[in-house]
Amino acid sequence: MAISLDEIKKLKELTGVGLTDAKAALTEADGDFDKALEAMRKKGMTKAEKRGEREAREGLVDSYVHSGRIGVIVEVNCETDFVARTEDFKGLVHDLALHISATNPFYISLEDVPAEEKARATAEFSEKAIAEGKPEAMVAKIVEGQVAKYFAEKTLLEQPFIKNPDQTVDALVKEYNAKLGENIVVRQFKRIELGVSE
Repeated sequence: MAISLDEIKKLKELTGVGLTDAKAALTEADGDFDKALEAMRKKGMTKAEKRGEREAREGLVDSYVHSGRIGVIVEVNCETDFVARTEDFKGLVHDLALHISATNPFYISLEDVPAEEKARATAEFSEKAIAEGKPEAMVAKIVEGQVAKYFAEKTLLEQPFIKNPDQTVDALVKEYNAKLGENIVVRQFKRIELGVSE
């Protein structure tokens, strides 16, 4: 089975691996591009997670204003000024600003959710489950799932990316970690909506 050079190049560009690795992945996947991409992403993610320990102090601050009613400013960091100036990185930062304007997250990651907020949500969902007559042995498990879902909807990295709902924002950032070969971190954001105060 012949594998086209175009597909090899495309896989290389999307994953940030060498041509030899891209060709090997396509061969292993019997020419199935999507299957090869998934396999390479998994490998790329592992590389990206190792990069997570490296310091990211360069980057960009970008903004997005939607219809003069919603404004977002976001800071995304990378390791070098060289990567910060690439079109790929600029595009990622702008897409994140666009995503934040549409989804209005409260936190960047689940680690940013205050313990008292988690405790309040847990108590609220527990009361509701008990009031609904759920079996006592099941309440903790039900509540755990509800709390996780509740905060995932309010957390930027856990949200489905608006341009590709099959992928979380975290997976998108890790994809760019792999593609650009640097640790990328969403540092902070602020969203302002006309007539709505915090």
